[in-house]
Amino acid sequence: MVASNFLKLGAISVYLLLCSRLATAILRDGRMHGNIMHPPTVPIVSMAGPDSPVTSRNGTILPPYNTTYFFDQLIDHNNPSLGTFKQRFWHTWEFYEPGGPIILMTPGEVNAQGYPGYLTNRTINGLIAQQQNGSAIVLEHRFYGLSNPHPDLSVASLQVHTIQQAIDDLEYFANNVVLPMPDGDKVTPDKAPWILIGGSYSGALTSWTMVNKPGLFFAGYASSGVVEAILDFWQYFEPIREFQFNITCGIGIKDGKSAPAAGWGLGHALSAWGSYFKNSYLLTICGDDPAEDCLGTYNTSQAFWTDTTIDNAGRSWMWIVCNEVGYLQGGAPVNQPTLVTRLVQPPYYLRLCQQMFSAAFPEPPHVQIERTNSAYQGWDVRINHLFFANGMRDPWRDATISAEGLNVRSTSSQPIFVSDGFHCSDLGASSAAVDPTIANVQNNALAAMKVWLTTWKPNHSGQHSSSPRSTAQIIKQSESVQPVSTKPLNAWFRGAGIV
Repeated sequence: MVASNFLKLGAISVYLLLCSRLATAILRDGRMHGNIMHPPTVPIVSMAGPDSPVTSRNGTILPPYNTTYFFDQLIDHNNPSLGTFKQRFWHTWEFYEPGGPIILMTPGEVNAQGYPGYLTNRTINGLIAQQQNGSAIVLEHRFYGLSNPHPDLSVASLQVHTIQQAIDDLEYFANNVVLPMPDGDKVTPDKAPWILIGGSYSGALTSWTMVNKPGLFFAGYASSGVVEAILDFWQYFEPIREFQFNITCGIGIKDGKSAPAAGWGLGHALSAWGSYFKNSYLLTICGDDPAEDCLGTYNTSQAFWTDTTIDNAGRSWMWIVCNEVGYLQGGAPVNQPTLVTRLVQPPYYLRLCQQMFSAAFPEPPHVQIERTNSAYQGWDVRINHLFFANGMRDPWRDATISAEGLNVRSTSSQPIFVSDGFHCSDLGASSAAVDPTIANVQNNALAAMKVWLTTWKPNHSGQHSSSPRSTAQIIKQSESVQPVSTKPLNAWFRGAGIV
């Protein structure tokens, strides 16, 4: 059932995209506004009893998977004198044996509170840990959830919200954390092999980190990693168009019958679309909110634009979009078929950047995609022990190393495997039960990790951090978080689902 839901996730996303491509909305469930990009997000893996004690291989009773730890992370890696903030993480040593790897993942641009499933063997993380006697960690990304260098998400605070600061967080964490497991102070990257895992944006972060910090992580696994920053990312809709999902929002049905090849005509199509939008879609996304408030993008007095309270993933992600990665989804060029109106182009989204971050952008921003791709190598990445896993039906495919026409060669040191799945389908372990192409990806990843880890040797040269070590602190409190004012600024910000 879990595997089936994991695979259905992509199809559901496609349905929402096709049936909402004209919408710009404030969604009542906290998703960003209906016509701005859906963030490249890692899906949640559901699990039973996350608050129950865990029994290790040797019978030791360990803390529950959802036990929250805090790490003292630097506010600004360029100015350590500014001090530290509390960065949340989750950890288990269920499968760990001395000499095993430390497997680190950040889910990226989300509140990580719902992601302890990635500590378990319901995911590729846990499968690697189980096979290699490893310990697993989920680390919350700075400026998401409750891991915030500053008490708000103002433009002034967001100056330290960059890809490079996130990469530096991973390095500082690996070198300085004292894990709560036995001998947790003796597993820094010079003494134990660390494996970095991510999906979607955090999959790209895995690649970017291994480029920027060579030798820090012994191996990496990037699922649907959007490694190439792209301003005008109209290709987002190409896998949807290519695989021709039969979803028509009622346009192809008349009197209970499916339309013939020639369709039912423009009159029926317009009537059916209008009925669907008014009676189904609008009600679903707006509820009792007035359409003007729900769908409008010009009233900048709305809380969506002005709310700078923490735990607003939409605002945090938009800062990265507007500054470093783009991924602006709109209509295709005139020489290409398009699923969405060509009236939606990058200037539309760049206006929204101005509206949300007016103190930073008096003019439409120039998104620094060239700098991002130059610094972190984008599609040109060639690095040892980095496993890429992508999905043929993933709307994000053309920002990954498996983009159409790119043809990067898979090698034993940098394998590239493509399943028939959707976005991050290969992260869920049980997906392999219903899709043999996903099973093939996971099996090859496990085989690669097994071979690579036989070659790891400790670094006796002693590249130790001069910073004080940070002992994990357990937080005994409710982790409930109050919702913030967000707008689903496009079919993107609908979340990646729960599996």
